[in-house]
Amino acid sequence: MKSPEQIVCKPTPWFTLRAVAMLAMFSVFSVLFFVDGSTGYRKKNLAYYVHATFEPATKEFSKMNSDGNLTPAEWKAFASGQTVGFPPDPNVLPKDLELPMPWPEILADYDRVKPLQPHLLWQEYSGEQRMDKTPPEHPFDADKIHEQIIVFYICLALALATLFFLVRTARRSIRADDEALSTADGRRIPYSDMQTLDLRKWDTKGIALVDFDGDSGRGRAKIDGLTYGGFKKEQDQPAEQLMARIRENFSGELIEYTAVEPKESPEASSKGS
Repeated sequence: MKSPEQIVCKPTPWFTLRAVAMLAMFSVFSVLFFVDGSTGYRKKNLAYYVHATFEPATKEFSKMNSDGNLTPAEWKAFASGQTVGFPPDPNVLPKDLELPMPWPEILADYDRVKPLQPHLLWQEYSGEQRMDKTPPEHPFDADKIHEQIIVFYICLALALATLFFLVRTARRSIRADDEALSTADGRRIPYSDMQTLDLRKWDTKGIALVDFDGDSGRGRAKIDGLTYGGFKKEQDQPAEQLMARIRENFSGELIEYTAVEPKESPEASSKGS
């Protein structure tokens, strides 16, 4: 007599797609937080402090030229001796920035500063330097920058953990033949060792629990039908086939929800009599 064919439940697309989406999400977050913590926030700080010099520079120009006698040479000599005001902590600035930093050359150009339009001057300068045309409203301190690195490591750890479970699950399967159940972690449990089959979460979450005790050892095995096999009708519901095979050979205690009919009220029974 031919033995029943072995039922094999491999990882479902439902699990794979979710795991890949989580891996992509954590990976993208890792990159973004690393960029912000390593260079991004420092560059934003540079833009903030350099931008902060443009309006004071034009005001100083207006003050010095109040009588209309300021010459280009006088303004250039003054502007060339000014430096950008940065905070005392250099760790909040790009690491390759040479300090002190003189005013941008555009602020020493008499003809370009004379219209007294710091916004247009900044737009021109930031475009030339490939800086943000809209600088941040406030600078980022060292704690905020360090925070980005911490979150980067958290996201990286989550990405690696997701990758580990994705690869591990992709190489696993749940199998059932006419003698035993082989779980996802490779344990083979003969049906004769199964003591209890808990199906209370099978219909809602696709999860069943098997308590076993015998030659295969003692413990509890989890059957996750959503992760392995699935319940798609067009694929003949592999997880349901697996459970049907287990139930055919199971002789222990079966635990499942049973519908409880509501008790008839005294008023209803008196009406019926």
